[in-house]
Amino acid sequence: MTQNSKISLLRIAGLPYFLIAFVARLPFAMMVVGVLTVVVAARESVALGGLTSAAVGVGTACFGPLLGAAADRRGQRIVLGLLAFANAAAVIGFTIIVYSTAPEPLVLLSAFAIGATAPQVSPMSRSRLVTIIAERIPAERQARTTSSTMSYESAADETVFVFGPFLVGVLATAIAPWMPLAVAAALILLFVGAFALHPTAAHVSAQRRADGRATSRASELFRPRLLIVLIGMFGVGLFFGAMLTSLTAFMTAHGRAEEAGLLYGAMGVGSAILALGVAFLPARFPLPARWLLFAAVLFGGSLMLPWVHDVTAMLIALTVMGCGIGPTLVTQFSLGAAFGPADRSATVMTMLGSALIVGQAIGAVATGQVADSAGASPALLLPVIAAALVLAAGVVNVVPALSRRAAG
Repeated sequence: MTQNSKISLLRIAGLPYFLIAFVARLPFAMMVVGVLTVVVAARESVALGGLTSAAVGVGTACFGPLLGAAADRRGQRIVLGLLAFANAAAVIGFTIIVYSTAPEPLVLLSAFAIGATAPQVSPMSRSRLVTIIAERIPAERQARTTSSTMSYESAADETVFVFGPFLVGVLATAIAPWMPLAVAAALILLFVGAFALHPTAAHVSAQRRADGRATSRASELFRPRLLIVLIGMFGVGLFFGAMLTSLTAFMTAHGRAEEAGLLYGAMGVGSAILALGVAFLPARFPLPARWLLFAAVLFGGSLMLPWVHDVTAMLIALTVMGCGIGPTLVTQFSLGAAFGPADRSATVMTMLGSALIVGQAIGAVATGQVADSAGASPALLLPVIAAALVLAAGVVNVVPALSRRAAG
């Protein structure tokens, strides 16, 4: 066995890295629900709570790619180190403002600041690992290692986004509505700080110049094939937002609104398990074909929604869709890593994350409007439309691969 064959990503990064990166994601997973909870408790306004949650997402979407670009140029250590303090301060400041007599615009502005300073742990982790794979893993194992890494990263995201809201509920109920945000601020300082200081954070792509500037042109971030992946990622976000909101409306209509999160979590668990399963798919099953297959599963499951009339049928539909959504997400991140310039990996990953967040916000708002005006049944059509967009983008993505095969 050669020395190169012994090299693994786990050995290079170390087990502590994965533990730190996992916990460091948790504060952001707590943030949307935590902000909503504290605003409703302190200001007694569900409408304001929804707006503040949206403001967090808008702040993240606006500044995420800029923070990724800064990390690409200056390295993640300094960027994340500053963000750990700024984001923790923004969370504490928001909590103080909410409980004060400050006007609502200031509450929204402080919520926007939370999103704008969000440390972007998930995209930064993907960027680090993709760069390490490209420069330290033998070429013959890079594709499989990238697929396995994206599988783990997506499963980790899904796990914390199921556990985060649950933790918010426990802390808010057992102690006080502000406690989830206080705990989140502490986790940001401790674990995002540790994530920033980890040795892997000092690694910058060897393809960048000595002054930190990229050798690739910024226009390469807008390659058509990368834009297709961004559209697909937007579609996944649109599905998440539309599905959660329409599911809430459906469960409310059945007098079981408090169980909406449990059913949605069932989809998340299945999605995370199947996302991990992508790592075991053979290399001869290429990424474009994976997107097409799993997006078709997602779309097929969504077609059940207009005919769902009871909770059991809804659970079955969610389980089927979960089998498609997790692997699709993994595949899209893998394609983003493949199509984006190597010396701008943090920028690419934060762009994909922002597309997901924007889609989720738009899906939630649009579906909420439909549910309020027309009821749960019409609202359940929106996840179908979102799934169709994901599948359509997958079809467009597979065309160049088929063309190259025909030409060959």
